[in-house]
Amino acid sequence: MIRLAAVQMEPRFGDVAANLRKARELITSVKADLFVLPELFNTGYLFRDRQETASFAEPFPEGETPGFILDLSAQTGAVIVGGFAERSRDGRIFNSAVMADQGRLLGCYRKIHLFDREKQWFDPADRPARVLESSAGRLGPMICFDWIFPETARALALSGAQILVHAANLVMPYCQDAMITRCLENGVFAVTANRIGTDQRQSGSITFTGRSQITGRRGERLAQASLDREEVIIAEIHPALADDKMVNRANHLLRDRRPAFYGHL
Repeated sequence: MIRLAAVQMEPRFGDVAANLRKARELITSVKADLFVLPELFNTGYLFRDRQETASFAEPFPEGETPGFILDLSAQTGAVIVGGFAERSRDGRIFNSAVMADQGRLLGCYRKIHLFDREKQWFDPADRPARVLESSAGRLGPMICFDWIFPETARALALSGAQILVHAANLVMPYCQDAMITRCLENGVFAVTANRIGTDQRQSGSITFTGRSQITGRRGERLAQASLDREEVIIAEIHPALADDKMVNRANHLLRDRRPAFYGHL
């Protein structure tokens, strides 16, 4: 049995030090084996332009935020996932999530599906998502808008993921319900860590939907956060249950697929 945790918080735009402190306070307030923080939890979301995004971008693994995640995972003995703006060695900027396990870096996932103005701020991912072995199970990384493309979760399930670790800054009201289907159709667990509050900038404002969620492999809501409070939600699971893809005695979620009939897929 492992304890999954979604960390729902309200980042203060541009105040990285304060946001890291808040993340540490929330994570160290409870015990869990796996914590997922929101997308861009260290900076806030609503960048003015690509130049401002670049000013907050950090290299992986040398940056302050990857180092923070690594150190906190060592301190807590847990797996920790958190989103940040990544600056690659060739100068590209990615919307990324760093993952660490008990003081060991697991990897860095780059968001595949950029949402709305993110196409102005970030470069699209240059590599597919990769399932990562961890002390909490086999992890399949996703970031926010990846949820709307069923191929994302299916590809991770086909690669053996047991738990989707989903760092998010959700603004549309659909994802929390859609993750029920993503988990049900793939037989996996998911931790969707969303943020709350509003980013108010000269360029406009954007409000986030909260309701972070931990979803079971049969599509059940195991835990859900509030609309507007900082909090950590917890659910206990057996990751190995996600390896059982039988719907009934005759049907298997993955083996019963018939790709030859799926046309352009």
